[in-house]
Amino acid sequence: MPVSVVTGGTRGIGAAISRRVASGGGHVAAIYRADDGAAQEFVTAAKADGLDISVHRAELADVTACTAVMADIAGTFGPVRHLVNNAGILREASVTGTTAEMWNEVQDVNCRAAFFLAQAAWAGMVDEGYGRIVNVGSVTGTSGNPAEAAYGASKAALIGLTRSLARAGARKGITVNCVVPGVYETEMTAGMSEQDQRRIAAMIPVGRRGRPEEMAHLVAALLHADAGYITGAVIVADGGLGMGA
Repeated sequence: MPVSVVTGGTRGIGAAISRRVASGGGHVAAIYRADDGAAQEFVTAAKADGLDISVHRAELADVTACTAVMADIAGTFGPVRHLVNNAGILREASVTGTTAEMWNEVQDVNCRAAFFLAQAAWAGMVDEGYGRIVNVGSVTGTSGNPAEAAYGASKAALIGLTRSLARAGARKGITVNCVVPGVYETEMTAGMSEQDQRRIAAMIPVGRRGRPEEMAHLVAALLHADAGYITGAVIVADGGLGMGA
């Protein structure tokens, strides 16, 4: 059974992806950034449900950490066949308020890490003649946001990275795709005021936020062995938000 890596895999959409992929068999290594308590609670609950999941702390803004955590996972559980680049950070600021440090941090985690994690798994996927990589983008990367220039740029870059890797892997049995979520039920959206939640729901044609399990379903489908004819795709899962008013 395959070994799957899910970054940002212990909370929100990432946790739903980790659980869904693990429910299909194989081992899931969920990478998290800093919250040891939340990660331990997540893995304890997952194991209680019979899921084969481990958690691994890594600062993905550091390239050497990306390489090290992938080597550790492969050395412990076996070659990585599935990689879900879900980890991301958001730093909201105006155009004039965006600092170089903010810009670099967002690019490093949201895009650069996705490449170096893929690079770390690439040789093993090539040797096996099989691999699945899914990058998690954002509607901000396609539609933009005046207070999220760095974030939007990083997520737009992820689309270019997806298609470049897809071309590199297409004849090697490696597929690379990008999913683009809109507004989902997460801790951040749950903390919004009732007024803001109603306002956002009114903007979405289906009239509600997405459930993390719905995104997990899409990602799991792209990781499936039968998804070998889908590569370089950018699949929007936003309840129609991207269509505009």
